[in-house]
Amino acid sequence: MKRSTVLAAGALALGLLGLAGWKLSSRTASAAAAASASAPLQPTPAALQLQDSDLVTLRRAELVDAVALTGSLKAAVSALVKARSAGELLELGPREGDTVRAGQIVGRIDPADAQLRLRQAEQQIESAQAQLDIAGRTLDNNRALVEQGFISPTALESSAANHRAAQAALQSARAGADLARRALDDTVLKAPIGGQIAQRLAQPGERVALDARILEIIDLDRLELEATVPAAELARTRIGAGAVLQVEGVDAPVRARVLRISPAAQAGTRSVPVHLAIEPAPGLRAGLFARGHIELGRRSTRVLPLSAVRVDQPQPHVIELDTGAGLLRQRPVRTGARGEVDGTASIEILDGLAEGARVLAGRLGPVRDGTPAVLR
Repeated sequence: MKRSTVLAAGALALGLLGLAGWKLSSRTASAAAAASASAPLQPTPAALQLQDSDLVTLRRAELVDAVALTGSLKAAVSALVKARSAGELLELGPREGDTVRAGQIVGRIDPADAQLRLRQAEQQIESAQAQLDIAGRTLDNNRALVEQGFISPTALESSAANHRAAQAALQSARAGADLARRALDDTVLKAPIGGQIAQRLAQPGERVALDARILEIIDLDRLELEATVPAAELARTRIGAGAVLQVEGVDAPVRARVLRISPAAQAGTRSVPVHLAIEPAPGLRAGLFARGHIELGRRSTRVLPLSAVRVDQPQPHVIELDTGAGLLRQRPVRTGARGEVDGTASIEILDGLAEGARVLAGRLGPVRDGTPAVLR
């Protein structure tokens, strides 16, 4: 009887332990399910929305091998009208922008002083002529007296010397009169070259000094661009090479050619000054800023805009749109020559990308490799 009681008690204890374990496991599973339900879902990266304008295509085009330059236009031929005689400026006709011809009278300086000096010089000529006449008659008389023995040969030599001195005095007076006439002519201001008035540096009524600047004249038919070329590009730059410029205020491109290359580099920048002759075009003015390039050659090759090639890593690369996978892929590329295509700075792509590939334009900034993207 005792034995059966013990067995029954053991079975009851085992049953109670099993029930407690089942309830504990149920509670743990419920808690895990609740925790799983309350945990936030990991978000999926949003696809980058792209437009056609955000992409550029690797294509074959004519790459212009060029040297970029900037500078200002200046007149190759210019001249200053200066006062060659001091005095009051009575007249000054042309104003800024007016066209003048070479030799045209543009102004007058008061000629009163010059006229007085000329009159004085002419009177000195008359005086010197009278002295020469007297010396000539004295010389003729002394020759006759020497032949008759009334005076010595020494007196005749003295008369001859006085005659020569009177001749020199007359020549000096005539030269002084020529100078006075020239000074009178200098009171009339004339344009030394044909062109347009760039500056009017004096006004009628002012008293101008000798060599004072009155007008500046420039010839707009002969303009030059004064620019600089980096020393590294100097070996490729040659006289006679053509150039295309964009001048501020002028819509159409302006053609030019290399005219001169300076034999010395600038001290600060080590760049070398070059001068380009500008072909005449409407709207060109001295002093306008211009930028452009010297064309050194052209060839057909695979190109991308220079801004599309990224250099924020040790090797140049581009971000290609993989349309099949819908992802942006980073592609290392090997680049070649730089130049321009249709006026856009471009670079040659030698390896790393298939022709026709579409890559992100440089303005979109950095993008991670593998970023989802959709072309709208």
